[in-house]
Amino acid sequence: MQSIQLSLNDLTFTWPDGDTPLSHVNADLGPGHYGVVGSNGSGKSTLLRLIAGHLAPTEGAIAAVGTVAYLPQNAHIADTVAQALDIAPTLEALRAIESGSTDQRHYDAVGDRWDVAERAHAVLGRLGLGHLGLDRTTRGLSGGEQTLLSLGARLLSRPDILLLDEPSNNLDAPTRHRLLDQVNAFRGILLVASHDRELLNQVDSIAEVRGGTVRWFAGNFDDYAATVAIEQEAAERAVRDASSDLRRQRRELEDAQVKLARRRRYGQKMYDQKREPKIVMGARKRAAEVSAGRLRGMHEADVDAAQTRLAEAETQVRKDREIRLDLPETNVPSSRLVLTMSDVRLPYVDRIINLDIKGPERIALTGPNGSGKSTLLRTALGQLAPIDGDVVLRVPARSLPQRLDSLLNPELSIIGNLRAVAPNATENACRAALARFLFRGRRADQSVQSLSGGELLRATLACVVHAEPTPQLLVLDEPTNNLDLASVQHLVEALDSYQGALLIVSHDQHFLDDLHLTRTVDMRGLPIGQRPKSEPSKPRIPASKPEMGSDGAGGVVGT
Repeated sequence: MQSIQLSLNDLTFTWPDGDTPLSHVNADLGPGHYGVVGSNGSGKSTLLRLIAGHLAPTEGAIAAVGTVAYLPQNAHIADTVAQALDIAPTLEALRAIESGSTDQRHYDAVGDRWDVAERAHAVLGRLGLGHLGLDRTTRGLSGGEQTLLSLGARLLSRPDILLLDEPSNNLDAPTRHRLLDQVNAFRGILLVASHDRELLNQVDSIAEVRGGTVRWFAGNFDDYAATVAIEQEAAERAVRDASSDLRRQRRELEDAQVKLARRRRYGQKMYDQKREPKIVMGARKRAAEVSAGRLRGMHEADVDAAQTRLAEAETQVRKDREIRLDLPETNVPSSRLVLTMSDVRLPYVDRIINLDIKGPERIALTGPNGSGKSTLLRTALGQLAPIDGDVVLRVPARSLPQRLDSLLNPELSIIGNLRAVAPNATENACRAALARFLFRGRRADQSVQSLSGGELLRATLACVVHAEPTPQLLVLDEPTNNLDLASVQHLVEALDSYQGALLIVSHDQHFLDDLHLTRTVDMRGLPIGQRPKSEPSKPRIPASKPEMGSDGAGGVVGT
């Protein structure tokens, strides 16, 4: 039997609009764990889809020795667990055979998978989904449970090459650890595209997709980051040296031009005064012009060379595209009640919530998948009606849900969606706002339907924070999903300047640690009818700004 191998030979892919995310990529991979990193839209998902056979390369070839399984972002989940695991026909055939059927079709459907039910239960158990029966409906499963179930379907097929695209999105800490266990246990070729540092630190090599090329780095993500940091320090030093040399060459050119101007004025003066024979003065003038031209050409060539060196040095400095937010005025007085939830029985969750948000508090909801965090957010915003109790939202609010495609109108462009939620903003103001979210020029006119996952998040966030009236409560449900690491950090910095209240659900502990939370509400084991116990964090003192009115229409507004 041949050993497992994956080869990329001069792989190039171009979209119909002419964009080429991958150009002449080469790689020979044997068994091991490989991380795929890059900014949003760089081509990570495109690379995995090409290897999986979901896209055909424009040029070059892909050769895979072994079976390939691919887990995309937002994988479709079937109606039952057995269907999601892609074993429902086999189970039906087994039941028929056990009932006495001798139909050859049933034996063909089973093949050599007589133990498929046992293996399915074993896989579910390893993923922490042992409580799910194979006939159970998938309705009501959390996003993390759906992701793990989709992963289980791929593992059950016993692939030689496993491709995972952002598999840790929506996973809580215990679930993420089970994912890491499965990653570490996989013995074939594993390629995982992710922005999750913890996950990327489990791999043996890092493939960076950038500018149409793929560059390989030995070691895990920390090793990759250290290598890039050293390279960037050297690149920035080279830029400083090249800039200094360019300034020196320009000064020398200016000095030379001053000297030449003085010579021309002196020569013209001598010619006008006719102190020497005309033929002699003409010869001297021609010689001076030749000399001046040679001197000027030398200095101009030096300047051009210095400019070339600077341009080459600048290409080595990374200017990663980052989200840049200038959030509008959103100050909420510390004494103002923002949200009150009194004896609220949540739909789908058997517990009663009492929660007050006051002033510019920053509250994180934590707990395992399925504990009711997203349900609480939707109930607070009035998107779900509580079974019992009172919800009073007293300020304009906006939300960023997990399902981004639920907010924007797919029939409109990005700027069309922004103008729909900010009808009083001018065209220039809308375009300036979108430019801060990396949609510059004609990119703001893109159709929402054409956006990648990361682009969709940026477009949605732009519409959320610039909606009218200005939201004084931001509700964020897993906001870092699909964001590259640079953009996550920039999002943290932007939210740090936000003066309103924040209610956040996130499994990204690094992200939460950076937000200077006021308190954390843990959904686990919340007693029925009791106020949630909060874990105190360092209090956040908002920047001093004049208070503004907090009533308004539009968005999600309480009374």
